[in-house]
Amino acid sequence: MKRLKNALLLSITILLALIFSSKTEAQTSLQKQSASSAFVFSKGADVGWLSQMEATGYVFYDTDGTPKDCLQLLKDRGMNTIRLRVWVNPSNDKTNGHCSKAETVAMAVRAQNLGMRVMIDFHYSDSWADPAKQTKPAAWATHTFAQLLDDVYNHTFDVLTDLKTAGVTPEWVQIGNEIPGGMLWPEGSNSTSFSQLSQLLNKGYDATKAINPAIKVVVHIDKGNDNARFRWFFDNITANSVKYDVIGMSYYPYWLGSDYSATIAALGTNLKDMASRYGKEVMVVEVGGDYTLVQNTKDMLIAVISAVKSVPNEKGLGVIYWEPEGEKTWSGYQLNAWQSNGRPSPALDAFKDGAVSEAEQVTINGFVANPVEQGKTVTTNLTYTANTATDYFYVGLFKRNSSGAWMQTIAESTGNQFLIPSTGVNVPSQVTLSIPLATTPSTSLANGEYYDVLVELWTAGWGLKLGSSLSPKLTIAASGSLGVEAKKYDTELVVYPNPVSDTLNIKIPNGKIIKSFKIANILGETIYVKENISNQNVIDVSNLSSGVYILSVNFGNNTNEHIKFQKK
Repeated sequence: MKRLKNALLLSITILLALIFSSKTEAQTSLQKQSASSAFVFSKGADVGWLSQMEATGYVFYDTDGTPKDCLQLLKDRGMNTIRLRVWVNPSNDKTNGHCSKAETVAMAVRAQNLGMRVMIDFHYSDSWADPAKQTKPAAWATHTFAQLLDDVYNHTFDVLTDLKTAGVTPEWVQIGNEIPGGMLWPEGSNSTSFSQLSQLLNKGYDATKAINPAIKVVVHIDKGNDNARFRWFFDNITANSVKYDVIGMSYYPYWLGSDYSATIAALGTNLKDMASRYGKEVMVVEVGGDYTLVQNTKDMLIAVISAVKSVPNEKGLGVIYWEPEGEKTWSGYQLNAWQSNGRPSPALDAFKDGAVSEAEQVTINGFVANPVEQGKTVTTNLTYTANTATDYFYVGLFKRNSSGAWMQTIAESTGNQFLIPSTGVNVPSQVTLSIPLATTPSTSLANGEYYDVLVELWTAGWGLKLGSSLSPKLTIAASGSLGVEAKKYDTELVVYPNPVSDTLNIKIPNGKIIKSFKIANILGETIYVKENISNQNVIDVSNLSSGVYILSVNFGNNTNEHIKFQKK
């Protein structure tokens, strides 16, 4: 009896231990699941060209010139996601082929081994599928619609099965690429009805969920800023009972023909509307900017990331750059984000945590000369940050009362007279306005009136004022009162380059020999003199400050000629 009691006690103890152990494991599993499901914003790149770039010998470098795996370079810039397109039976063309099932699986494994998330983009074609073309794979060309439904299911299931066998389960699967007009034309065109397109999309959805129900299915169209386009498309597929999880968008300001600043607000509005109207998550699955406009592209990316993150309830999933690694000399693609030296463009730093956009602005840094005379010019020094080559300055010379209120416009620029010299951050520059001879000298102004200069930075066509800056007070003196002798500037003397940075060359008129020369600033003050020279025709001006100067050249026999030049 005692033995029976002991056996019973032991059994109860073991049972309790198993129950406790099972409960603990279940709790641990739930904790792990909860931790793994914590929202992480997706920042990524579509790299369909990468394997072929490597196969042709292209080498990728870090900023210090060290060769490095392209995927690692992207990860170093804050990216955590790789998007891969897959074609049915692609050619071996360098840029328009490859992306086969085998190549896609191999690249997905590489990405996952680096800890990156994976999206698979099914084109259901042998090459590019986009709004302009949705060509059926050659092997499916003669298939009936019923067969095409099976083709979509089988191809999707086949590729995802191979990925699963290789140890990769994509987080997202995209059924069709940029399909506002449908896919697998003509059968899947939506020009007259969404019915057949909807059936094709559902076949892709069913095949994906058969592999793993947790994979999110994306339906993708272009022009993410066009809300009417998106409502029309997704209203129709909703009416046709299409099954999907995520609304995917492309956003390319370059192809829209305008700067991103003109459409970024519309993109943000559309993202929020799609999430609210259809109860779906949203994602910018393709974005890109002109590789030559580095700062503009970086600012655009920061703005797009911010717009997606602003979608309420974490329904904005992420942003993916399309083919950033596709350097121009290899791909011919203008919207890549790689430098000709094989290094990533600084624009990709937008994907790093805490990236901040450089605000476009202008700041006046005083005048080349102050005071200046009636009938002469006023040159204003400034620095600016601009991201678009068509930005320009408005420049105005004003008279104001003692309270700073505008009284009179003395002179101003017209149109895009002062187009920015280049894009960049904190770029130094100058703008020059002519002062009318009839302008009242400052000494004759009454009641505290004064002059100043206003510079504004605008986008093309007076589209958007990006910044402005007001100068200190400007003193305008009576003509001839500043000690600069009247000079005749219609001369045979030629200097170049003008403006000049370092060395100023003098083209000597025929038959003349230089005896001496001097350089004076715009106030007439002598800065440099050289006498008893033997026909010297080169002057080192590298030590001069930026501004406008007068070169006076003496040819002997009291013959002098004068010419203005600008030092950068």
